[in-house]
Amino acid sequence: MATVRLLDDAEVSTLPEVKAVFDDIRATRGGDFVNNIWRGLANDPALLKRTWEQVKTVMVGEGALDPLTREMIYLAVSTANGCSYCAHSHTAAARAKGMTPAQHAEVLAIIGLAAQTNALVTALQIPVDEVFLVDGK
Repeated sequence: MATVRLLDDAEVSTLPEVKAVFDDIRATRGGDFVNNIWRGLANDPALLKRTWEQVKTVMVGEGALDPLTREMIYLAVSTANGCSYCAHSHTAAARAKGMTPAQHAEVLAIIGLAAQTNALVTALQIPVDEVFLVDGK
């Protein structure tokens, strides 16, 4: 259960700053759906706008990584951070951008492997190899 109210479209229509962000979300994504994260963040219009601008810049803007790769990275980090909402949201987004079931399975295998080896290295306190350091740091 959310710790804040999720604003519906009728409520959003009475808040010009929030409506402008929701309109931009819809235009950017090319659809009418606005997911719950934005409805929760709408309780704080400044935070909503700032977060949407960051997401739009990193996930939609021009970059060296293609949109599917970005979504798969977001999925991996969300899973590692234990964010079920973001894992579901970005799995759906990755599928919409063409992620196949085989790619999804491979991403999940990599997430599981990284979690295991990260835990082992942390538990064993293995020092970082000098060749992996940039400028000896």
